[in-house]
Amino acid sequence: MRLRIEGVIWFWRGPAPFHFVTVPPVESEMIHEVASVVTYGWGMIPASVTVGSTSVTTALWPKDGGYIVPIKKALQDREGIGVDDVVEVVVEIDA
Repeated sequence: MRLRIEGVIWFWRGPAPFHFVTVPPVESEMIHEVASVVTYGWGMIPASVTVGSTSVTTALWPKDGGYIVPIKKALQDREGIGVDDVVEVVVEIDA
């Protein structure tokens, strides 16, 4: 499954800080349909994520009935992006 989404990078200040892009509802529903086949537990969905010309492996996190995409530091540094930037994210899930 390959999805192309656009969203704003936001900051979550938990025990360790993270940056995310929220997956829109339509795409979240598409992910939910394959989640039981691809999850490795706790609702986490392994995925490859590309922003610009940089790709990383990560896992989508379930949140509020949808999913959020962690925007790793490697992506931020290589693509020169940060909080409040609007980015296009290509999410690939082996389903």
